[in-house]
Amino acid sequence: MAEDTLILRNVRPEGGKTVDVLIRDGHIARIAPGLPDAPDARTLDGENAILLPGLVEAHTHLDKTLLGMGWRPHQAGPTLKDKIDTERRLRREWDIDPHRQSMRQALLSLGHGSTAIRSHVDMDTDCGMEGFEGVTRTREALAGLIDLQIVAFPQSGLLVRPGTIDLMDQALQDGADVVGGLDPCSMDRDPKGHLDAVFGLAERYGKPIDIHLHEPGELGAFSIELILERTRAHAMQGHVTISHAFCLGMPDRERALALIADLAEARIHIATVATPFRPVPLADDLRSAGVTLCAGSDGIRDCWGPYGNADMLERAMLLGLRNNFRRDEDVEHALWCCTHGGARVMGLEKYGLTEGCRADLVLVKAETPAHAVVSHPPRKLVLKGGRVVAQEGRALRDAP
Repeated sequence: MAEDTLILRNVRPEGGKTVDVLIRDGHIARIAPGLPDAPDARTLDGENAILLPGLVEAHTHLDKTLLGMGWRPHQAGPTLKDKIDTERRLRREWDIDPHRQSMRQALLSLGHGSTAIRSHVDMDTDCGMEGFEGVTRTREALAGLIDLQIVAFPQSGLLVRPGTIDLMDQALQDGADVVGGLDPCSMDRDPKGHLDAVFGLAERYGKPIDIHLHEPGELGAFSIELILERTRAHAMQGHVTISHAFCLGMPDRERALALIADLAEARIHIATVATPFRPVPLADDLRSAGVTLCAGSDGIRDCWGPYGNADMLERAMLLGLRNNFRRDEDVEHALWCCTHGGARVMGLEKYGLTEGCRADLVLVKAETPAHAVVSHPPRKLVLKGGRVVAQEGRALRDAP
């Protein structure tokens, strides 16, 4: 019996009619009701569960989680600098090993049905390449189980800590997938220098960009305008993501909508974590303008905060709550952001639920996709490339 041929029977793609799915060589070969048995195929009964494409964790920090280290009372103060400084201290005191910890979070994500992760990894003169090397080991260890993109991320600033650009450059030489950036005005206080460096690295290595932008109001709007200018000048339309973009939730809606229209024209994506305590971009504004919105968990039980469980169906629920989504079609859009939106931002090829797509799939026992978001039950089955990698909410591989 061939390991690469599987028939999933009695499944409902995205909540539609019940069909069978033939998977061959890691891809969806055929979708139809009542497919005949194949002599080389094994068969699994989906028991009328909803079939979804693999969930996508499009914004997290695998190198920082405290999962499996026991409960640690939160210590950081309220400001960004407080959090960065506290994390730098506790990283050493608590032996937060990036490989061990990223393995724990990645496998938790896999159990919840995420088959792709984009992780920002600190490039910092204090920790050097430790985070990158640890998460790279995790990417290698989990190859074939989960797609893992690494963002070289200047958590403590790019220019204010000399040597960080060299670390970013080294990480990109060694296999980082994305160039990160952070608050060009408020962190480095040199937005031109910061963005020149970020876009210069992206051009040199042919990599996309993902910039954390916490800056509020007009300060954030000014940074977005500079990012727009650079995106056009470097012909990087479709290859730039702005994470958080709190300024797009500003009270001046006309100003925010004008920025969103420019983002749509430049094909710049937005990543959100549906933060409950800050203004956030409104999903309907982005959807109406044609701006791709993806979502992620951000930090999970780390030095920045005690929350998070890596469940992207739950994150879709939080996104729906943050945007006051109540109708099924709107709740399903929140799910779209955690599947197709994330796949588009990450550039995942052959993603979806049509014939020819990669068989990265999740089975969920729910009545409708909206019901799956609201109840987020344990994932019945998770497949990566047509191979079962998790069942009943747990990855088949044990975490360290």
